[in-house]
Amino acid sequence: MSLLVKSHQQGQEVVRLADNTLEYVGFSAHRLSLGESLPLAAGDKELCVVILTGRASLSGEAPVQGAFTWDNLGERQSVFEDKSPWAVYLPTGSQARLEALSDMQVAVCAAPGAPVGELNARLITPQSMKRSSRGKGANTRYVCDILPDTEVAHSLLVVEVRTPSGHSSSYPPHKHDRDALPEESFLEETYYHQVNPPQGFVFQRVYTDDRRVDQTMAVENNDLVVVPEGYHPVSVPYGYENYYLNVMAGPKRVWQFYNDPQHAWLLDL
Repeated sequence: MSLLVKSHQQGQEVVRLADNTLEYVGFSAHRLSLGESLPLAAGDKELCVVILTGRASLSGEAPVQGAFTWDNLGERQSVFEDKSPWAVYLPTGSQARLEALSDMQVAVCAAPGAPVGELNARLITPQSMKRSSRGKGANTRYVCDILPDTEVAHSLLVVEVRTPSGHSSSYPPHKHDRDALPEESFLEETYYHQVNPPQGFVFQRVYTDDRRVDQTMAVENNDLVVVPEGYHPVSVPYGYENYYLNVMAGPKRVWQFYNDPQHAWLLDL
């Protein structure tokens, strides 16, 4: 199976992870013009709807909770701005519609949900998101925790990362594909990439210790990388910067990773 999902240059759907590719994680990204709308039906999943760029309103209904409406969400014109996004959490059984108030981009992150009625839909504001930097030197990158394991959800973990020109990310290589807490948790993952300027590319490798999985991909703007297991570092060529939106989910909602022992010495630099 190819772990690289290529994006569409035209149409509302930018990229989508095909159904049943992963057991826990679902993902799609969309571009909407002013006045267009996007229906959202959670079904047996929970959703995190991330306003990547532009402005939108979202209204709908959730079991027990009833109707909800949030207007005028979003303020970024680019994911490379030093700003957190707006997002909405939609629980199992909820239905909603996103209305574009400008040209915009939106991501829909999905994972198995809690029993119907157990959790409510809620707005996730930029002010509630923790922002931090990781690494040092050419391994520095900038992180925004949209839906971390410290916030309420059943399965979903959502985070975005900006990596500067010439830097590495998700590095030293780490993995989270064993249900072996407290050392490591099992979480599937997707990487939705954007590149600035958009004609650029980045490299991502996904590999296991035994090299049963070993794919190195040239990833272009709006492409999706699937990480069912294994280590998954990213390298950004000089002259371009990289953004990615990570979606993770697994049997336990805990992010505990394990560094590749061949490269763990880099942590001592």
